[in-house]
Amino acid sequence: MTDMTEAPANPILKKLPLIIIGIVAVLGAFFLRDYLTFEALAENREALLSFRDANYLLTVLVFIAAYVVIVAFSLPGATIATLTGGFLFATFPGALFNMTGATIGATAIFLAARWGFGESLGKKLESSEGAVKKIKDGIDENQWSMLFLIRLVPAVPFFLANLIPSFLEVPLHRFVISTFLGIIPGAVVYTSVGAGLGEVFARGETPNLGIIFEPQIIFPIIGLCVLAALPIAINAIRGKKGL
Repeated sequence: MTDMTEAPANPILKKLPLIIIGIVAVLGAFFLRDYLTFEALAENREALLSFRDANYLLTVLVFIAAYVVIVAFSLPGATIATLTGGFLFATFPGALFNMTGATIGATAIFLAARWGFGESLGKKLESSEGAVKKIKDGIDENQWSMLFLIRLVPAVPFFLANLIPSFLEVPLHRFVISTFLGIIPGAVVYTSVGAGLGEVFARGETPNLGIIFEPQIIFPIIGLCVLAALPIAINAIRGKKGL
């Protein structure tokens, strides 16, 4: 009798974190889009620098916490947050703070999605047949490579890169490690842009956010993508199941 009465509530309870994330994301898109902007950063830069100088450790903790919330709830302004990390803390340790906040926030979405859908969806994929099962097996055999690829390829939205592994039964430690290491190139590039915002503000200009697609930046990232994809290609050549 206990199992019968508890069963109907479980699906809703398990999906509650994702429902909350979705609601906050929608509300944030409407109410925070005018606050988490480059213009807002420019207007408040002096106050931010003064607060940092007077309360450095507190500023670090508040910044990382804010970054976690932005990523975990898919709020607008992740790029601005990364620039702010560089502006306040320089390329290093700013990049480290950015990566820490992004990884913790991404892990929160990963766990929420896994708790709500990942386990049941993973079992359905595992018990499926044909092409779907083959793709699932290919990803399972090349998890590290696939995880690094979806982090390194700029075309893959960060939100999707958090959700996909949760549906494919990727172990938590692999997700955390691949996220932290995989976002290093992009984090360092945008943090370095943020570190130079002082001069940008002085000239009354806006930062070049397309810098990651410039040849000197994108070609090394493509090289890392090729290295990440190499084990998949080798497995395919050897006749193993793969993508």
